[in-house]
Amino acid sequence: MASSHRSCNHHLNRRDAKNGLTPPQVAVVMVPLPAQGHLNQLLHLSRLIAAYDIPIHFVSTATHNRQAKLRLHGWNPVAAANIHFHDFSIPEFQSPTANPNAANKFPSHLQPLFNTISHLRQPLAALLQTLSNTTHRVVVVHDSLMSSVVQDVFSIANAESYIFHSVSAFSVFLYFWEGLEQEKPCPVDQEDLEKPVPSLDDCFTPEFMEFIVSEQKYMGSCSGYLYNACRVVEGRYVDLIEKLTGNENQKHWAIGPFNPLELTGKKPDGPRHECLKWLDKQEPKSVLFASFGTTTSLPDEQIKELATGLEESEVKFIWVLRDADRGDYCR
Repeated sequence: MASSHRSCNHHLNRRDAKNGLTPPQVAVVMVPLPAQGHLNQLLHLSRLIAAYDIPIHFVSTATHNRQAKLRLHGWNPVAAANIHFHDFSIPEFQSPTANPNAANKFPSHLQPLFNTISHLRQPLAALLQTLSNTTHRVVVVHDSLMSSVVQDVFSIANAESYIFHSVSAFSVFLYFWEGLEQEKPCPVDQEDLEKPVPSLDDCFTPEFMEFIVSEQKYMGSCSGYLYNACRVVEGRYVDLIEKLTGNENQKHWAIGPFNPLELTGKKPDGPRHECLKWLDKQEPKSVLFASFGTTTSLPDEQIKELATGLEESEVKFIWVLRDADRGDYCR
């Protein structure tokens, strides 16, 4: 495995110690799953934490670090002095295009990428050891599906880890609830599940379910859980998840939603996309936005049906339609 990597200021703390400067009391290491919706969220969280003058070390492959920076909106990560990107190497992997005619719409074409993430463990462990030697406390925030990659954090005395869930608290609760046996560990009010909720069956491919289960084996020893949610909307489900986990030593925080854009009412400087110029002229709450994200692929028949439905709705809309990402997006 290639363990060499290129990183910004990899030895920053050690250099400062040699120069007589006071090393930081805390360093935070972000470990996202290398997929757009996961990279983006932890990068926004990095910005919020870095604002408190805490150094952030953002860990991924060179390809996916570049992807995260190129697609970012609302701020420039290169200008954030406290955010350091570490580009780790992984072996070559197959990177097929998405199959729009697949019966299961889960992006299974990314599975070869997910199967290689174990190769990030060794270089990450080396980084954590370096930081632990020159920092009072090392905090690792990692995607729930990167738990095996960060498992060495538990062997470092001054390091701790927190699991980040990129989906809604309700989705996390439902996944845990459906996975339990008949006897539930805590009661749930009928109103919490008063509306019929579609089963999670067939939401994932068997290969991805195996991947989830393999990562869950390493989740038990974390210090707490973070959710891209707010308590006003999903507080009830954050509390229910806390009851389901049944560990008083593990805390749960709703810290979202992450939105770096400031709605000041002022017109932004510089050029504007034609869609945004058009949107500026519309009445508030009068436009529907339709998008299926960066990994979904639709067949032509479904695209035509959606187009017909949007047109016949007689509602103004912006529809974003694109090819699905491949695993090696930036190669």
